[in-house]
Amino acid sequence: MITHQNGQSQKPTRVVLFGARGFIGSAIREQIEVQDIPVIALTSAELNLADVAAVGRLVALLKPSDAVVMLAALTPDKGRDIATLMKNLTMMQSVCAAIEKSACAHLVYFSSDAVYDTAVSRVTEDTPASPQDLYGVMHYTREIMARSLVKVPVLVLRPTLIYGSDDTHNSYGPNRFRRAAQNDGKITLFGGGEETRDHVHVDDVAALTVRCLLHQSTGTLNVATGISKSFLKAAELVAKQFNRNIEIISTPRQNPVTHRHYDVTNLIKAFPDFRFIAVEEGIARVHKKAMEAT
Repeated sequence: MITHQNGQSQKPTRVVLFGARGFIGSAIREQIEVQDIPVIALTSAELNLADVAAVGRLVALLKPSDAVVMLAALTPDKGRDIATLMKNLTMMQSVCAAIEKSACAHLVYFSSDAVYDTAVSRVTEDTPASPQDLYGVMHYTREIMARSLVKVPVLVLRPTLIYGSDDTHNSYGPNRFRRAAQNDGKITLFGGGEETRDHVHVDDVAALTVRCLLHQSTGTLNVATGISKSFLKAAELVAKQFNRNIEIISTPRQNPVTHRHYDVTNLIKAFPDFRFIAVEEGIARVHKKAMEAT
């Protein structure tokens, strides 16, 4: 669960955002700017966190009053091997080393629900971390690195499956389904798409992140809607957006069916007035934006 250091919303003096060019980072930057909060949005092209010179550059950049949001990471589509793991840990090492020297007022680390065992069907913030692959190990290790900064208020966010416009990862779910439907006129499922998952719109992820910055929240929070739907249902919702028939294809199942549901009691307690975008509305919103861009 999380604790608000600021009972009332209070804008950070400045936000330093690592990973600002990515799918999630771009959405967070947009909502930070809507709040009229000064932001330094850094991309890998501007600062390579895996470079040995990164620490010195960060020390010169960071101020003790800054709120830092750490999103920068090599995602699974870039590799799931040991080399990718080590690069990601080096990136986090650079950020932590710089913060140790310069300090900051708040650190928000973007982790992943990959830190949980995939066999666990009902997840809360108290569910023990038990990553099953190197990507999950990477995030959990980086969480521990962040929390080692004992003088810095730290928040760890663990989002579930995120969908939305401008996603570049093409992960299994609404984003991939919409592209497949548009390009091929069909959506291919793993098995019959029976697995249930929680799908959260990127705009909601960004909005919650900004709220946590305003309240200088600390602790751990799963970012999920609390409502799980099957991949088949997600595919049907995507197919419904098109004015032509979209074929939904089942394939022979290669792995056992697994389900996951999130108990979002802690999120509701932290932000009782927050309302998530329903997946039906979110998928329609993504489709409309994509069509407008063509």
